[in-house]
Amino acid sequence: MEINTNTLQKCLTGFKTKKLLVIGDLILDEFIWGKVRRISPEAPVPIVEVESEDLRLGGSANVVNNLTALGCKVSLCGVIGKDDNGDKLLQILKGMDVDCRGVVIKEDRPTAIKTRVIAQHQQIVRYDREKPSPISEYSRNKIINYIKENMTDIDAIILSDYDKGVISKELLSSIIPLINKKNIPIAVDPKPVNFTLYQGVTVITPNHHEAAEAAGKSAETKENVNAVGVALLESNKTESVLITRGENGMSLFERDGQITHLPTKARDVYDVTGAGDTVISVMALSLASGATLKEASVIANHAAGIVVGKLGTTPATIDDLAEEFGVNL
Repeated sequence: MEINTNTLQKCLTGFKTKKLLVIGDLILDEFIWGKVRRISPEAPVPIVEVESEDLRLGGSANVVNNLTALGCKVSLCGVIGKDDNGDKLLQILKGMDVDCRGVVIKEDRPTAIKTRVIAQHQQIVRYDREKPSPISEYSRNKIINYIKENMTDIDAIILSDYDKGVISKELLSSIIPLINKKNIPIAVDPKPVNFTLYQGVTVITPNHHEAAEAAGKSAETKENVNAVGVALLESNKTESVLITRGENGMSLFERDGQITHLPTKARDVYDVTGAGDTVISVMALSLASGATLKEASVIANHAAGIVVGKLGTTPATIDDLAEEFGVNL
């Protein structure tokens, strides 16, 4: 399926006029880079000589990174700790002009941070510091109140679920009916364990492993994927399901029974890290800009093809998409 050039240009041009809200689990990614020249005499482990360190946005915050690269305005809801890592995360976000008024700061909940030690371009170890438990009623109510007070200023909402405690039945049952009354698109990057929570959203974007786990079926062949997609539509009462299938592209399942298989647009695959965040970001922003579900899926498919051809969690930009489709903005 291809998109009419005028429709595509109108959609991409609209990106810069939209404001999206991201709700989910905020994570700070720490990278420690170095070299290994010898094994420790204390234990059979490599000694990493540290050369540099950097901090990046992780979890739902990486969705924010993708959206800002596409030129739109972003607001954010989540929970961080009253600690140095929380301060660093907020500093990065505010430096990107992200509206962080919906971020709740709690003394009894540390900011989630994942530290990766990398040497000779290979990850040696990763260690996580987090408290993956349901957020407090206080935090949940703060997020709900922020959403109620700011819905008129939001063009689409992304639920970015990393199963760390922000996305819950109590939160979604309070906000989804309100959002649907305003006809605001809701896109979900899901976790299989929480699939029953996403009732009434616009689109869910699992990869084929997550979709198979949630449906309790195999998703290895196109026929299997069809069965999985239909099962998820029926069980979750969503408007659509977009299953990302790696080198096999994507498959869109719509409530009216239409199934659209999109072949991959990736020319070279260097790194699939962050591709899911790209898909959900482009999908939601395209819907906010007037695209149909099929049109949004095509744009997201092209964006995924761009990012897997880059090293690391480098997002697709609005200029990347314009060049990919051959349109002038």
